[in-house]
This record gives sequence, structure tokens and C-alpha cells, in this order.
Amino acid sequence: MLFAACGGSPADPTGPVVPPPVVPPPEPPVTPFTVPTITREFRGMWIATVANIDWPSRTGLSIPQQQAEFVALLDVAQQAGLNAVILHVRAAGDALYPSTLEPWMRSFSGTQGVDPGWDPLQYAIEQSHARGIELHAWFNPFRAGNASDTARLAEAHFGRKRPDILRRYCSQLWFDPGEAATHDQAIAVVSDVVRRYAVDGVHIDDYFYPYPETGCTTDFPDNTAFAAYQRQGGTMARADWRRDNVNRFVERLYATVRGLSRTARVGISPFGIWRPGNPAGITGLDSYASIYADSRLWLQRGWADYFAPQLYWSSTSVGQNYNALLTWWTQQNTMRRHLWPGLASYRIADGSSAPFAVTEISTQIGITRAQSSASGGPSGTIFYNASSVKNDRGGFVTALKSGLYADGAIPPATTWLEAPAPVAPTIAATRGAVNVQLTITSGGGEPQWWLVRWRTAGSWRQRVLPYTTRTLDIPQAGIEGIVVTTINRVGTASTDAVWRP
Repeated sequence: MLFAACGGSPADPTGPVVPPPVVPPPEPPVTPFTVPTITREFRGMWIATVANIDWPSRTGLSIPQQQAEFVALLDVAQQAGLNAVILHVRAAGDALYPSTLEPWMRSFSGTQGVDPGWDPLQYAIEQSHARGIELHAWFNPFRAGNASDTARLAEAHFGRKRPDILRRYCSQLWFDPGEAATHDQAIAVVSDVVRRYAVDGVHIDDYFYPYPETGCTTDFPDNTAFAAYQRQGGTMARADWRRDNVNRFVERLYATVRGLSRTARVGISPFGIWRPGNPAGITGLDSYASIYADSRLWLQRGWADYFAPQLYWSSTSVGQNYNALLTWWTQQNTMRRHLWPGLASYRIADGSSAPFAVTEISTQIGITRAQSSASGGPSGTIFYNASSVKNDRGGFVTALKSGLYADGAIPPATTWLEAPAPVAPTIAATRGAVNVQLTITSGGGEPQWWLVRWRTAGSWRQRVLPYTTRTLDIPQAGIEGIVVTTINRVGTASTDAVWRP
């Protein structure tokens, strides 16, 4: 049989081979551009100025040195993933800012009443806000100083103006909480700050009546005020009267701030144990009976926007267990205020016989987050103190940056405060050789922050900018989209403005 010359035989291996059809590679999967829910968590730290605990580090520094130290604290806070600082502005009848009501605090010059030559509070607010960090002003309403300060009080100190309401208790000086003038002065001081400064919050801590002192057996010397109360027909026992003095102040403070500002939050940081036995098994100081602080009442009356009980004990402690106390405070939070417990970061590797382990703070944050879904549960934490954060005690900050705080967060919205609903901004992006330059235009309303989020190669990052900042450079390599959201002063978010390349 003959075959065509070029045809070849089906059985002939020397014939031509037809290549298989070319199959194009599959299209890469399209990753949906889904904007994630905003991460909300209060992450704060206290900055104590009394006795130069945190800032400034010592008296006698120059203004540039003082400012550089504060900026360094903020930079560390930002790097650690924090979003708020609580700055001590009135420690003992004194002021961190120019005031016609009280003298300059001695933390700058070493002498009470000496002008440091600048306004530390205004500077602190500007520098904090530039980094997307809230600043809350921290006041002590009743503490007047140490007994050794009596001869060193400045002429402008309220204890010099009104020695009739100044009390010496063991090693301390106190403005008598039973005197109306004490309340009036503290309220006037707080009101002055709220009117003059763009603080994000007003904060008081646990100094109501003085804590008992070892070796001191005298009672607080308030006979004059109590006798006046009785002459006016008062019938409460002295302990109940003292608690009522504090209760009335706390209620008045909240009402005053609410009358001055729609948006400045009020925070209280009481001793972490209300009364021993609450919950069962808890032992320790009875703050209700010893310092006359009925802190549970304040929480349940809603006389604060956030509550930060100082839970400075470990998660393994028996008599003062962190988990048990946090659960108890959650159960008391019937008004559903923000609950942001204070954590004792200063106890990490502190040289004591029972220091915190490096992992203790991370453990406590984990416990706090686990309880966040409970009714009235916590939604953040505050570290005491700033020095422990700055010094990265035991490496706990480094651990947070790479773990629990690796992703950014903004504080929870304070939904019960009234502020105009934020309006979404308009955004535009210009691509350059290296960066995308983002331009933000306000949509109106009363913005406080821009929350800028962007996705690069499937991973989200974010920054919080003050509303006065209108541009931001974002690396464009792998950029998949940018989202900008307006946040107002109470934390309410607008709808998103989205840019896609």
C-alpha cells in the first residue's frame, strides 16, 4: 500500500506530531475590597506630674528639654499603639497651665508659683492631637500637698487664701471635702480648663478623703465642718456625711462639665475594691468606709462617661484577683458607661518581692477583651504609669506592639453624648513615583479626626489624623485602596470615602 509522501503512517513514529492546544494560565483570583469594621479600644496611659514621677523628669530643665521629654512620651505612646494620654494638670491645688485661680506647680522650676515661661497644657494638647492621640486633663479636687509644704505654699494657693478650710492629716495637707468652698474651688478650676482648652476629657482619680497612714491613728480633722452641718439640722452619721460630701461633688462635677461641653468626657479612676467581699473572696482596703468613696453608686448613677477602677493586682492573686474584680465591675455597670480598668504596668520587674511577670499585662488585656462582649463589659485599658511605657518595663511594650496592639484602634464612641453626626469627607489621590498623595476635603459638620485606612497586598494599615491635616503620603507599592472616615469628638464615625487605583 502506498501512502502520500508527506502524510506518514499513523504507525510511523517519524511522522509530524501535532502539539496540544495552548491553555492560557488562570486569571488571578480577585480579592474583594471589603472595608473592615473600625477597631475600637481605649488604650491610654497616665502621665503623672506630681513629684516629677513621669514628666518633667526633674525640676530645672530648660523649656526645650521639657518639651522634648513630653514629645518622647507621646512618640513612645504612638509606637506602642496607644490612643490617649491622661495628663496630671492639678495635683495639689496647683496648675500645669497659666491660671488666675491657682499657682504654677513646682514640677518645672522646683518652686510653687514660678512661671515656667510657656503653656505646657496647650503644647501637650497640640502635640497629642498631631499624633492622633486624645488628651484628658487629670485633676485632684481635694489634695492640697504634703504637710512639709505648709511653709512653701505660694501666695496664690487656695490653702493660703482660705486657711480655714485647709486640714493637716498626718503627713498630708487636704482641702476639707466637707466645706462648700472646697467644692466651689475645684469646680471653678475644672470649668476654667474646659472653657479654655480643647481637652478630650476631664479625669479625677482615687484621692477623695485621705488613705489611712501607717502609724497614724488620728481621724481626719473635720470637726468644724461636721458641727456646722449638724447646726443646720443635718442628721447623718459622720461616715455617711463624708460619703455624701464626695457623692455631691462627683454629681456636680459631671453636671458642670456637661453644661459646659457637649463632647468632653468625664472619667473617674477609683480604688479597685469598692468593699471587701465584693465579689466573694476579695480582701483589702474598704474604700467605702476608709476614704468614703461610694464608687459603685457613681457608676450606677451615670455620673461619669468612663470608669477606670485601678485594678493593680495580678490575674493569679487570690485576695485581689484581676479577673474576679473586673467581672464584678462589669456587673455593676448598669448604665453601660465605658469601663476601662487601670493596669499596673509599673509593677513589671519593679524590684519588689512580688513583681509582675512580663506577660502579666498582656494576660490582663486578654482577660479584658474576653469580657468585652458582656453587658456593661470593658472596652479598653489604661496603664499606670507613663514611665513604665517609656522604659518598656521588661519588654512588655515591645510584646504589645508585635501582638495585641499590632493593629491600630480608636476609642469607643460615647453614644450618649450629643454631637452633630459626622459627614463623610471627599478624597482625591495623586500617584507619584513612590507615594500616593491623599488629599482630604471636609464634608462639613464638626470633625475631630480623619481615620485613614489603606490596604497593601491584602493587609490593612491605619493612621488617625487631626481634622486640620488635609494631606497624607501613603506608599503606593502594592496599594489596593484607601478609605477615609470622619470621626467627631465623641467618636461617632461617618460613612466611608473610598479611593481605588
